[in-house]
Amino acid sequence: MKPEEYLEGQVLLIDKPLKWSSFQAVNKLKYLLINKVGLPKKFKIGHAGTLDPLATGLLLICTGKFTKKIAELQGQAKEYTGTFYIGATTPSYDLETEIDETFPTEHINEALIYETVKHFLGEIDQKPPIFSAIKKDGKRLYEHARAGEEVEIASRKTTILEFEITRIALPEIDFRVVCSKGTYIRSLAYDFGKAMNSGSHLTALRRTKIGDYDVKNAIGVTLFEESLGLDSE
Repeated sequence: MKPEEYLEGQVLLIDKPLKWSSFQAVNKLKYLLINKVGLPKKFKIGHAGTLDPLATGLLLICTGKFTKKIAELQGQAKEYTGTFYIGATTPSYDLETEIDETFPTEHINEALIYETVKHFLGEIDQKPPIFSAIKKDGKRLYEHARAGEEVEIASRKTTILEFEITRIALPEIDFRVVCSKGTYIRSLAYDFGKAMNSGSHLTALRRTKIGDYDVKNAIGVTLFEESLGLDSE
């Protein structure tokens, strides 16, 4: 692809690697496009929706004039697949922090799991995790959390459009969720365990779709870099 095509605008479908932040992925592509394609250092680039470092999958990265599309893309429904671990919670609701409490699971069976799913379909109230990038009193929530500060987090409305259980092998439950903008799957994991009179945290998460964009059509960062080498030959 020629430099002017990136400047005119592209939506790049990237399969974000595990343990990379969305910011790191954008910075890596920016570096590659400047140094391998010859784009000016101040060209516009940004992503349309953060993925946690412990999540993999679809990251839409917009370049040039298409950065104007970011707000529109962020508003699209998103699909995720992943795994809940039932019977234990962590402060971050995922594997970023260690297990802080364990709960009974003997009463949990398939009937209870499928019944609980019904309570999370449609519009729900959800509190973002304390380990998140939302700002409160001028600081990110995770900064408050790491400082050991107690913070009151307001719940917000979100919509779960589809919620499917794809595997039950307790203590693990695999799922597929389609949800609106602003949904925290980590919070869904926590709330799901609580709704079953137990605990839960997220142990795997992959974003598979954003609107009509599918991770099946995405490319890894390494392959993207290699493709730039081919373009220049």
